[in-house]
Amino acid sequence: MAAQLGGQPIIILREGTERKRGKEARSNNIMAAKAVAAAVRTTLGPKGMDKMLVSGGNITITNDGVTILKEMDIEHPAAKMLVEVAKTQDDEVGDGTTTAAVLTGELLAKAEELLEQNVHPTTIASGYRMAAAKAAEILKDITQTISENDEEALLSIARTAMTGKGAEATKEKLAAITVSAVKSVVDEEDGKKLVDIDNIKIEKKVGMSLDDCELIKGIILDKNKAHHNMPDRVKNAKIALITRPIEFSKMELDAEIKISTPGELQIYLDQEENIVKGIVDRIAAVGANVVLCQLGIEDIGQHFLVKANILAVERVEKKDMEKLARAIGANLITSVDDFTESDIGSAGLVEIRGHGENKMLYITECSNPRSVTILIRGGTEHVVDSTERAVEDSLRAVSVAIEDEKLVAGAGSPEIEIALRLNDYASTLKGREQLAVIKFAEAIEVIPRTLAENAGLDPIDMLTELRNQHEKGNRNSGLNVFTGNVENMWDNGVIEPLRVKTQAISSATEAAIMILRIDDVLAATGGAEEGTCPPGAPCGGMGGMGGMPPGMMM
Repeated sequence: MAAQLGGQPIIILREGTERKRGKEARSNNIMAAKAVAAAVRTTLGPKGMDKMLVSGGNITITNDGVTILKEMDIEHPAAKMLVEVAKTQDDEVGDGTTTAAVLTGELLAKAEELLEQNVHPTTIASGYRMAAAKAAEILKDITQTISENDEEALLSIARTAMTGKGAEATKEKLAAITVSAVKSVVDEEDGKKLVDIDNIKIEKKVGMSLDDCELIKGIILDKNKAHHNMPDRVKNAKIALITRPIEFSKMELDAEIKISTPGELQIYLDQEENIVKGIVDRIAAVGANVVLCQLGIEDIGQHFLVKANILAVERVEKKDMEKLARAIGANLITSVDDFTESDIGSAGLVEIRGHGENKMLYITECSNPRSVTILIRGGTEHVVDSTERAVEDSLRAVSVAIEDEKLVAGAGSPEIEIALRLNDYASTLKGREQLAVIKFAEAIEVIPRTLAENAGLDPIDMLTELRNQHEKGNRNSGLNVFTGNVENMWDNGVIEPLRVKTQAISSATEAAIMILRIDDVLAATGGAEEGTCPPGAPCGGMGGMGGMPPGMMM
C-alpha cells in the first residue's frame, strides 16, 4: 500500500501485505463464518449426525459443537470468532454450543441480505442489539421456576442435554447419576445456591458396557498400588499427598565422588538407603498409612513402605491430587523434609478393587462428602470419550438449572415464540432498525428449521404448524422430532435452563455485530522479515505502521 506526497510514493505497509476493504472484506468474513456454521449445523438436535475428526492419527467421533470447532483447526480470523462463541457457551453453560454457532452464522446471512439493500452495518448492529435485548425480555416471560428438590425436572434437563449424543442408549441411568452427583456438591452462599463442578471427578475406563457406569461417593483413581506386597485395603485411612518423588536426591552440582574400596561403596549405598528410609519414617511418624505420590517411588522406597505396611500409589496426575486435597482435607506436601500431621488427610476406606489390568483405587467415606466420582465404562475408547462429553454437558446444564432455578421448554419452542413477538415489536419501531429486528426474528427460526431438516421432516410445514400453535397461545409447543408432531415440550420433559438460551443469543449477537463492523482487513503474507526492507523500498514508512504481525493469514 502506498500514498502519494508531491508525486513521491510513501510506503505505509510492508510489501506483500494484503488489504481487503469495504464490501469485499465484509463478504469474505461473512462467507467464512457461514461456512463454519454450516459445518456444525447437521449435528444439531436429537437426530443430528456425527462428525469424524482425524488429526495426527487420533480419531474423534462426536456431534458436540465445541469439540468439532476446536478440532477443525480453523485459520480464517472471522471464522475463529465462531469458535470463541462456542467456547464461551461451553464455559458458561456447557450445552447449546452448536445452537450458538449456527445462530451466529444465520444472523450474518440475514445481515448480508440487508447489506445488499444498502442498509448500513451500524444500523444493522443497532437493530440486532435491540432485538437481542427484547429476546431476553421475552425469554423471561416464558420462563418457569423450579427448585433443587424438583427431581423430575432436573432429570428432564439431564436427559435433554445428552439426547442425540453417544449416551443415548443409557441416558436414563446416566441422567440419574448426573442429577445425584450435582445435588451432592451443591453449596449455599449468601442465600444463593452454587455448584462447583470441580468437586465432581469423571473417571473413564474402557471395558464392560455403558450400563456399568456408576456414581461413587468419593474419588477413584485408575491406578494400582506401587508394590504387590502393599495392603489392598486400609480402613480409617490417613493419607499423605506428596508432590515430590520418594527417592534419594541426586546431586545437582557437577561433582565427583571418588570411591577407592568396596567398603566405601557400601557406605555410600547405605547412606542413600538411609535417606530414603528417613523419608518413609517421617511419613509413618505423622500417622499416614496411605501415600499418593505425584511423581515416582524408587524401588528402595517401595521396600520401606511395604515394611511400614503403607499403601502407596505413584504417578498420580496433578489435577487428581488437587481434587483429592479437597476431598480428604489434606495439604499437598511439596517437601519430604518438612511436613506435619496437619498436612495429612483422612478417609473412611481406601481400597484396590478389580482384577488383572482393571484394578483401580477407590477412596470413599471422605471427610468432604461433596466429593464424588462418576465412573464411565464402555466397550471402546470412542464410546467412553463420547459418553464423557455427554455427561459433562449434562452436569453443566443441571448445575446451571439449580443455580438459576429458571427453565424454558426446548425443541425450538422458545425460538418460535421469540420470532413471533419480535415481529410484533418491529412494527412499533421507526427507522431502518425495524428491518434488522425482522431479520433477527427470521434468523432465530434457524433452530427449529434445522431440527426439522436433521430429522428428515419438511421444515416449511413444521415451521407453519409451530407458528400456528404459538399464535393460539400454546407457547410451550415445540417439535417432537421422533414423531414429527408439534407437541407441548414441557409435558414431554424436553426442557433446558434459561441461561442456555440467553447466553447463546447474547454471544451470537455480539459476534455477528463484531464481524459486521469490520470493513478493512490487513493481512501480512510474510514477504519481509522483521527488521528488513524490500529491495528498493524505503525503510521506516510512516512511524508505527509497518504492516500487520506475521501469522494473520486469511
